[in-house]
Amino acid sequence: MSTRTDAAVLAAAASAARRANLIAVLSWLAPGAGYFWLKKWTRGALVSAAIIGMFLLGLGLQGQIYQFSQLGDLLSILGWIGDVCGGGMYFLTQILGAGAGNAYTVWGNYGTTFLISAGLLNLLAATDVRDIALGRKK
Repeated sequence: MSTRTDAAVLAAAASAARRANLIAVLSWLAPGAGYFWLKKWTRGALVSAAIIGMFLLGLGLQGQIYQFSQLGDLLSILGWIGDVCGGGMYFLTQILGAGAGNAYTVWGNYGTTFLISAGLLNLLAATDVRDIALGRKK
C-alpha cells in the first residue's frame, strides 16, 4: 500500500518539476513572462522593464551581439553565452540582422556590455522563476 503512495508522491514531484522547467523556459524566452504566469505582477513588470531596457539601451549604444560563427577566443565565447541567455530577444535580433556593433566608438563597448548583462540578468530571473514555481521561495 505504501508503494502506491510513494509512486504518487514521485509522480507529483516529477509533474511539478516539469511545470517549473516549462515556466523557466517561458521566462527565458520572454523576460518577465514567468513571473506574470505565477501572478507576481510587480516583480514581472520590474524584471521585464530592466532586462528589455538594458537590451534596447545596448542596441541603441551600437553594442555587438556575438554570433556563433565568430567564436574564436574565450572572451568571444563568454560574450556569446551571455547574449544567448537573452533568450527571445537574442534570436529576434539575429533574425532582424541587428546588433552588428560599432567597435570604433567607446559607446559600442558599453552597449556590448549592456547586451551581455541583460542576458545574464534574464538567466538569473529564469532560475528565480523556477525556484518560485517549485515552492523553494516566495
